Amino acid sequence: MPKIVDHNQRRRELVEATWQVIARRGLSGATMREIAQEAGYANGALKPYFPTKADLLEATYNHVFELTEARIDRATQGLRGLAFLRSLCLEILPVSAYLRDEARIVVSFWEAAARDSDRSQLVAKATDRWRDRILRALEEAGADGDLRPGLNAGSIAGVMLGFLQGSQVTAVMDPAGFSPENLRDHLEGYLDLLQG
Repeated sequence: MPKIVDHNQRRRELVEATWQVIARRGLSGATMREIAQEAGYANGALKPYFPTKADLLEATYNHVFELTEARIDRATQGLRGLAFLRSLCLEILPVSAYLRDEARIVVSFWEAAARDSDRSQLVAKATDRWRDRILRALEEAGADGDLRPGLNAGSIAGVMLGFLQGSQVTAVMDPAGFSPENLRDHLEGYLDLLQG
């Protein structure tokens, strides 16, 4: 009887292996051979699922985005305004070893997406989703009287998004200067500036 292969499970295993290799060795060290070895497969076993390293990186980025969205949903359930915004930010900012590894994946994908318009659309999708959530939280905070008068919620949402994405880069590039404690302090300082 031939062995039945669960192709979705195999794709998940390869994505998880990619995550582990990039977290340990960076994107340049994440060769297809290294990823296959991490997943326990022969090098050629990746091709039917992910013909190129870029395809595998894209799938890994999508996986990270979905995990982040699920965490945000759980962390912000029942919250609104600035409490929602704080919780959302703490699920994106690299304030733990796990989230720092996640940031390495994201930053690696951004590098690839900068040269590929199709892949850059995936980044835009995540960016738009987070901007919408941030904007909604700011509008709620304004309606609740928790924002300083005269702030433009749309502009602030853009700045907050830049802070979150920039923190992913700086935490990967300068982990000592942008430690989890520092990032939490930066977030609280930013939120203090917004409050009425």
